Amino acid sequence: MLARASFFAALAVSTPGFAEEIACEGVFGIDSSEARLIEIYGADNVVTGIVPGPEGTEMLATTVFPDDPKRSLQFVWWNEEALSDPSYVELPAKLSAPGGVHIGQPLAEVEAINGEPFTLLGFGWDYGGSAGFETGALSGLPDGCILNVRFEYGESPEGLDTLPAMGDKELSSNDPLLAQMQVRLYAVSIGYPHPDFRD
Repeated sequence: MLARASFFAALAVSTPGFAEEIACEGVFGIDSSEARLIEIYGADNVVTGIVPGPEGTEMLATTVFPDDPKRSLQFVWWNEEALSDPSYVELPAKLSAPGGVHIGQPLAEVEAINGEPFTLLGFGWDYGGSAGFETGALSGLPDGCILNVRFEYGESPEGLDTLPAMGDKELSSNDPLLAQMQVRLYAVSIGYPHPDFRD
């Protein structure tokens, strides 16, 4: 089963125009590692090194297809010595997260997939537009898998006051202002809790 899941995950990234919905298993599973990535994608396509992190920091990550942004996957590990135990995996636009969530979707479409409103952070700062799912269809994924997303806003109608959606605050996905701001998904990742905090 693992080999089959890993094969289709690799196929999704390597086949042009094939938008595969990944699952929290195989190369994207809780027990993934750099060794598994090399086995599936080949050593020439897997690079581990220091990459930019949040708020100007740096971190160690393993990148699959680093020279191809459309296919590139970035794995950050809880266990940096063994390069195992995924903390989170950044997905490219060509892949959909569990539930069919993918880069470019309007906020309302993600809310519809979840089946209920969710909370996201205000825009215009380091974590602006970030959201997770505590309830709804996109919560409670297998093996403690966690879906995290980040939104950006588009060109707003002239004269629209966007200040209420800015800054370090919580917003509801069903806020009418966000619909007017043409909020869309621009980053998707899946991840897992630290091994010390797993059931």
